[in-house]
Amino acid sequence: MDFLRIGKKLISRNKILNAIDKILQMRVKGLTQEEISKELDIERSFISRLEKLGEIRKGKRIAVIGFPVKNKEELERIAKEKGVDFTLLLTQREREVFILKKSGARLFNEIVDLIASLASFDAIIFLGSDKRVRLVEDIFKREVIGISLGESPIKESKYVDPELLKNIIENIQKA
Repeated sequence: MDFLRIGKKLISRNKILNAIDKILQMRVKGLTQEEISKELDIERSFISRLEKLGEIRKGKRIAVIGFPVKNKEELERIAKEKGVDFTLLLTQREREVFILKKSGARLFNEIVDLIASLASFDAIIFLGSDKRVRLVEDIFKREVIGISLGESPIKESKYVDPELLKNIIENIQKA
């Protein structure tokens, strides 16, 4: 246990952190601040202040997905720094492994699950071949920003200008 002495009080740091985790888990599950305040017998304003303290940004939920990308790590770093909610970038080799190491049914189920999860995002930045960019734009009835990596089929990883991705993310966040 991590105890702190504050005046005459002995405070458990772990107890505070566990309470914060519980509050945040309840909020993620969809409970309102008011519901949590009643259930845990704490002030609603405390929950509001707690969320404000940890807030990174407001606005659209953004996903970045693409393949085959040569400078994957650099793009992932930018997406993380900009607070992108979901990132899935694959090199050509990773894409081949993703496809070849699975049965047809398993691959189909994983792709359907991925499509279903992407449907919850407000904006999707998709990096891929010209045909796949058009397909993703047709599938999702929301903001899709396509970055074409070339004419389909693409057989090798392609370099993506990191400044382009950074600018697109920043423009989505401003909107």
